[in-house]
Amino acid sequence: MKILAIILCCAGLQANSQIKSDTAHILNEITIRPYFSPQPLLRTTGAVAVIEPGQAALQPVKSFVPVMNTIAGVRMEERSPGSYRLSIRGSLLRSPFGIRNIKIYVEDFPLTDAGGNTYLNAMDITAAGNITVLKGPQSGIYGANSGGVVLLNPSALLTQDSLQLSAALSGGSFGLFRESIAIGKTGKKYSFNLQHSYQRSDGYRDNSAMKRNYTQLFQQWNYSSKANLSALLFYSDLAYRTPGGLTEAQFADNPAASRPAAGKIPGASEQRAGIYSKTLFGGITNQWDISSKFRQVTSVFASYTDFKNPFITNYEQRYESTLGLRTYVEYVENSTNLNWKFNLGFEHAKTHSDVRNYDNNQGTRGTRQKQDELNAAGTFGFAHINVDIFNRILIEFSASLNDYRYHYSSSFPKEIAQRKQVLDLQLMPRAAVSWLITPDLVWNASLSRGYSPPSLAEIRASDQVINTDLQPEKGWNLESGFKYIPAAGFFQLDFTAFSYRLSQAIVRRLNENDTEYFINAGGTRQNGLEASTSFFLLKDRKNGLIRKLTLRNAATFSHFRFAGYSNTNQDYSGKKLSGVPAFGLVSGLEGTLPQGFSTFIQHNYTSSIPLNDANTATAKAYHLLQMGINFRNTSIAGFPLEIFATADNILNERYSLGNDLNAAAGRYYNAATLRNFSAGVKVSL
Repeated sequence: MKILAIILCCAGLQANSQIKSDTAHILNEITIRPYFSPQPLLRTTGAVAVIEPGQAALQPVKSFVPVMNTIAGVRMEERSPGSYRLSIRGSLLRSPFGIRNIKIYVEDFPLTDAGGNTYLNAMDITAAGNITVLKGPQSGIYGANSGGVVLLNPSALLTQDSLQLSAALSGGSFGLFRESIAIGKTGKKYSFNLQHSYQRSDGYRDNSAMKRNYTQLFQQWNYSSKANLSALLFYSDLAYRTPGGLTEAQFADNPAASRPAAGKIPGASEQRAGIYSKTLFGGITNQWDISSKFRQVTSVFASYTDFKNPFITNYEQRYESTLGLRTYVEYVENSTNLNWKFNLGFEHAKTHSDVRNYDNNQGTRGTRQKQDELNAAGTFGFAHINVDIFNRILIEFSASLNDYRYHYSSSFPKEIAQRKQVLDLQLMPRAAVSWLITPDLVWNASLSRGYSPPSLAEIRASDQVINTDLQPEKGWNLESGFKYIPAAGFFQLDFTAFSYRLSQAIVRRLNENDTEYFINAGGTRQNGLEASTSFFLLKDRKNGLIRKLTLRNAATFSHFRFAGYSNTNQDYSGKKLSGVPAFGLVSGLEGTLPQGFSTFIQHNYTSSIPLNDANTATAKAYHLLQMGINFRNTSIAGFPLEIFATADNILNERYSLGNDLNAAAGRYYNAATLRNFSAGVKVSL
């Protein structure tokens, strides 16, 4: 314990001034909206994880990655600063970059476009007030997805008749610089929260610099006692270089290097490989409480993205626009022994993508190679019923009917006229139950069907060929678990076991010139266990060196195997899924010390990871250690001041965070940052 106390005195991470000092909230007090209506986290019928603002504030604010990786069953990667990949209970076979087969919403607006792509890296982590992750297929009310759903809520509006200003400035290793400003005002009828942030970094590797300008405005107008309008608008200007994958020998020799030239193919630095993306996103929601039992919600949303990607073999430019509508009605009936809710609605979105490929002359656009126009339209209607019997047994049924279609044509050369591809209608049901055995213990189970059509980036991949043979992946997921969350106690537990059978799995393949294409390669059998625990070792006390101490753990066990899966006449059935570690454990220790000091230390263990379908190449297991300290009990000119410092990858592990799976010539490795530090200040009014 003496060693532990010494570590704690040296550890801690930045806390947000809007967050109360007590981040160890009793979890059964948390109310969430996983399926429209608020309900206690304890009684959810599925595997749901919540990252509250207090927990998110413990992590470095540089990206979503360390925050999301504290959730059991979730793995988020960053091949270079700004380049996100996200997996919920599955592999990253479909995602050489970006996010696919997962649906993401911001407030009531789908951030995932009709083409199946999500620009999560456009957003700044501080713009998300809290994060809810629904693990496993959730297509009953959220439409097509085979992995899960992420719900992001903007930073909360303040209490009535209040004004808050804050500004933060920080810097760190490898040229890290970050500033953020926030202003919020809440009145009797109108409230707003305006945030701006700027972040830049030179990056650890050659050709890995990154910068992001982000501005977000969230507003709410209570224009009557029974209705309100809320509006979200954000603009993101993101640019980051992509250093490219290294072979095992190159990774061992110099992990900070970018991909070198190979024969006639130039290197990443020479070609100034990178991503330049400007995104404008906006939406308006009207909520009308027609009566005490009946309400109606309608959201309209739109986005536009200007995307440029100078790559080693070509220069891709995309102009993408999305327009959509989501609406539903809810009816509620309450009685002494029986409460039920019914929702009925639909969502429609259409995305237009103008994709152009040119020669890449060292980061400059050259001769045009190809130009195609694609339009994707996704529509689904959904119904959901929630029945609560004796406030103990909660039963949910939901289903959606999904229609997906796309049009495509070639503008240059004009080899393909306008054509239409319509996929079969898909019914996506979900049935779930939770039983409140005692006031502190709940058992839950669910059966759901997953379905995810190919994205536009897979239909028209970097090989510049429109692949009309690609079909959706789909499967059934069965899971069961229990939550033990006492109102007051030493220990809390959330445990889930699941079995997912996926067929027609969409996977990535590479041509000899490093261009990619996608195929339906067979099926997978994904069995897993997830467990999250909290130990309240010391609760609030007024005396002693350590005033409060909380230990949190998130463990993931994945037994994922290919089934009926082949490529080029090789059968990989029984092999481990590429990109999935068999075991992961994240443990975090939070402490409060005297005189306004708070501390934090986190350890992340990830087991070895197969890098190709044949399982002939494997990334080694690694340990990450993260520490920091925060000091609040001070002020400047009468304004509250926070001072914070962090240390990441303290063990100086050499590992790859974002492996290129099945990479040509064995270029699997994207080296993550070695030991690094950051520090900063935040002032609030």
